[in-house]
Amino acid sequence: MDTKSIFLGFVALLWLLRPIVSQLSIPPVLDGFRYGEASAAGKEENEVLIEAFYDPVCPDSRDSWPPLKQAVEEFSSRVRLVVHTFPLPYHDNSFATSKALHIANKINSSTTFHVLEAFFHHQELFYGKVTFNKSKAAVRERIVDFTAKTLGSSSYRSAVKSGFNDTSIDNENRYAFKYGCVRGVYATPFFFVNGFPLADTGSALNYEGWRRVLDPLISKEGRNRQRHAHSL
Repeated sequence: MDTKSIFLGFVALLWLLRPIVSQLSIPPVLDGFRYGEASAAGKEENEVLIEAFYDPVCPDSRDSWPPLKQAVEEFSSRVRLVVHTFPLPYHDNSFATSKALHIANKINSSTTFHVLEAFFHHQELFYGKVTFNKSKAAVRERIVDFTAKTLGSSSYRSAVKSGFNDTSIDNENRYAFKYGCVRGVYATPFFFVNGFPLADTGSALNYEGWRRVLDPLISKEGRNRQRHAHSL
């Protein structure tokens, strides 16, 4: 049995046993990275909520990000995006790169998606033959250097490195994975729209696909306002 099958079996077992297992620790804040500016008070009820579960070293996650970003930015006043990390055990260094995102978010939350995009653009540095003969510590040092550089300066290196030993950040990374398991996530990318999972799990959804999902959920008047705003 391959690693992926074992992992899916593990997630299925957790789901089946959920009524009898002890209560999972509840995080102090809701998991996820919010894309763009925070929503105005009272506005959320008029928005479409997209939740994306991503692995920073997953090629399908990488390919799905540009069209999702384009769709969210086009409907910025009507769509809210929350991204969750979901490190898959069969992707090399997925847990460490996911932790790096939580570290970046703590250092400067405005850089989180910049760091995510950097990992997407340079995935080849973190899996396969490039890291096969390297120790866990050596790979972590590479991730630390890469994250600090992406944040804009090597001066961030000490903060990033210490973040890997920060218990609260480690817990955030674990909570993110557990949150995905509780929601029934088993692959990346995995999308929920207004709480409901999309059918195209584990594969990149293109821009036209996102339009087919979002258009029926957004009023004709809202679409007209968006087009007018973008034409100004």
